[in-house]
Amino acid sequence: MRGSDSRTGELFSYVDLEARVRRHHPLRAILGIVNEALSALAEDFAALYSPIGRPSIPPEKLLRAMLLQAFYSIRSERLLMERLEYDLLFRWFVGIGVDDPAWNHSVFSKNRDRLLEGDIAAKFLAAVLAHPRVKRLLSSDHFSVDGTLIQAWASMKSVKPKDGSGEPPTDGGGRNVEADFHGQKRSNETHASTTDPDARLYRKGHGKEAKLCFMGHGLMENRHGL
Repeated sequence: MRGSDSRTGELFSYVDLEARVRRHHPLRAILGIVNEALSALAEDFAALYSPIGRPSIPPEKLLRAMLLQAFYSIRSERLLMERLEYDLLFRWFVGIGVDDPAWNHSVFSKNRDRLLEGDIAAKFLAAVLAHPRVKRLLSSDHFSVDGTLIQAWASMKSVKPKDGSGEPPTDGGGRNVEADFHGQKRSNETHASTTDPDARLYRKGHGKEAKLCFMGHGLMENRHGL
């Protein structure tokens, strides 16, 4: 039976946000570590805010939202608040209810700057990195690795079977005789270039064409520039 393409949802929802997030989602483990770090900073939060006046955005929610902005590479506070408005996963992680409105982006930025100027954000990250479950994943090595493909100066027509079965006929046609590669299966185990035997067939990604290339790798030790 075909379902109905109904555009109107239910007026009331009785599903908790906790039930919306799958049990093995990576943010669940992160949230536990984050909440422990935030609990250790309770006194620092109390010293940063005045005991009187209108309540501001809770610093715990601010820091959780800042983490999501970094995790998901959200380029502005305006887009972060837009995502927080409709994304149930974001609401669950930050600690906002389904019916609670997202904050104004300018209000968020102003309260965030207060945490940055008060070094609370730095203390929070230090507490997270010092957590036993995180500390064992860290390393003192500080290096970058990059790789690329350098296209060889050899034609795909030079790729022949290694067993010699692809030799051109002896009745002429020249060196640059036309060839149809469609449907042929080539691999580095069975084929090689006759003009550049060191070149290999590589492709940049799934669905991309294979080309004769060399692989180049770069390793940089960033602390000393080696």
